Amino acid sequence: MGDIVIKKVTLNDIAALQEIGRRTFYETFSAGNTEENMTKYLEEGFTSEKLTAELNNEGSSFYFAIFDNNVIGYLKLNAGQSQTELQDDKALEIERIYVLQAFHGKKVGQLLYEKAMQIATQINAHYVWLGVWEENQRAINFYTKNGFVEFDKHIFKLGDDEQTDIMMKKILNSDK
Repeated sequence: MGDIVIKKVTLNDIAALQEIGRRTFYETFSAGNTEENMTKYLEEGFTSEKLTAELNNEGSSFYFAIFDNNVIGYLKLNAGQSQTELQDDKALEIERIYVLQAFHGKKVGQLLYEKAMQIATQINAHYVWLGVWEENQRAINFYTKNGFVEFDKHIFKLGDDEQTDIMMKKILNSDK
């Protein structure tokens, strides 16, 4: 496999962000959820208006993984008050790392994760945290392998289904 490029997403990339967001979410979660709940989430979660607002939020950033001029995955990070829950100024949230199934096992997720850790270092974050669906064992294994530990749980609503996310974090610098 050739070089994978990590590129910051801009407002000009909304259509590509919608496409990769919907496609990877569907690939990742459709087997464990109803079609109605998936459709509702995909329609509401990836509107142009919602993605534009997220891209305009200075505390949030998106990055594409690009291979052969095609977007094959993406990363969403949140800092400060843009975080979905903790809103700790000393933390960085990885809200999303998604990779097309055809590229699983090819280190794309690891490259996106390394970009997140690079940003965490740049902003002097004390720790990085995230939420992962308790039934997504592949993702749990990935984060555990990268040094994350469980610290809490929260509810994620997919359509009318309340699901449990495991909240995990990785301490970067405990002497601060």
